Amino acid sequence: MSDYDRPKPRFPRTDADRPRRDETRPSRRLENSNRPDADSPQSNDYDRPKPRFPRADADRPRRDETRPASHLEDSDKPAAESLDPHDKLAKIAGYQAVSALFHRDPQQVIRLYFDEKTKKAVGEFCSQMAKMQRPYRLVEESELQKISGTILHGGVVAAALPRAVPDFDVDQAREWARAGEPVVVLDGIGNPHNLGAIARTLAFFGMKYLLISDHPKQAGLSDAAHRVAEGGLEHLEVYRVHGLPKVCRSLREHYRVVGTSLSPRSGGMGALLDDARPVALLLGNEESGLSAETLNACEDTVIIRGAGLVQSLNVSATAAILLHQMAANRLARAAKKRAEPNDRRPVPTHRQKPRPRDKGRP
Repeated sequence: MSDYDRPKPRFPRTDADRPRRDETRPSRRLENSNRPDADSPQSNDYDRPKPRFPRADADRPRRDETRPASHLEDSDKPAAESLDPHDKLAKIAGYQAVSALFHRDPQQVIRLYFDEKTKKAVGEFCSQMAKMQRPYRLVEESELQKISGTILHGGVVAAALPRAVPDFDVDQAREWARAGEPVVVLDGIGNPHNLGAIARTLAFFGMKYLLISDHPKQAGLSDAAHRVAEGGLEHLEVYRVHGLPKVCRSLREHYRVVGTSLSPRSGGMGALLDDARPVALLLGNEESGLSAETLNACEDTVIIRGAGLVQSLNVSATAAILLHQMAANRLARAAKKRAEPNDRRPVPTHRQKPRPRDKGRP
């Protein structure tokens, strides 16, 4: 055989490329080299790897199915609010609103969150939460924004049970009217900020009763309404009215029912003067106002006259002006009632006896 016929290596290498005896090269087969193949005669059922937690096909979750996990409740993620056992908790934000809630009914508060700035101010709230064995946490401002859903959280958020709004009964109005308490009725106020502002004004003037209609656009006691009310909603009794025009006709037995209207035939502030009955003030939707049927059920209508450059005020501003006038009338009536006994001097019912003369005098 000649050198030409001898087979030559395809990839010749030098001595430097040859591995030394104390040097090993990585091999893909080394990892499983000590483990017999599943199909080899040396392997048996004992040597074959078995699943650590075998489960049947029925136990496998589907793609559209999720399994509850208990460990998620204690995770550090702020999204744990969605896993709260109490569904749809109200998020009451702001120190004044949270403080009013704790004073009215602390049992409604399920969890309390606050940031570093308000840590000292909420110390009393934390003590109450500890007595009730309920959690309270110091969190970062970014997490507080996620919990409250707004950047206007005021540094403290109370996750509380939502407040129920009972149905209004006309018989209740009889007792309110005897005490001289006015009533405000909202019909279709769709912006929760306006509802909260009106509730704040009511509480400021010491008025207790707020009725909201079953109008499809009427806002409820949302988180935004509580935040804007600054605790005012906690000082009010709120009821739901069904069939407002009919209720207005029934209220006229105990109240002077006055609605707001842009009609030029509407009266001024004099419409808010009480007769023998206190005033029930109706405020309508921000765009369309009160319905024609509801206006027909009112005894009188009132308008705030301006310079004419704009058509009207915001409904919360309108409410503030009218409620101030109602409060002023109420104070004037109370002052007049207090002054009446002082003006009436007692009239003698019999002639006074003459004083007896001294015996030494003639």
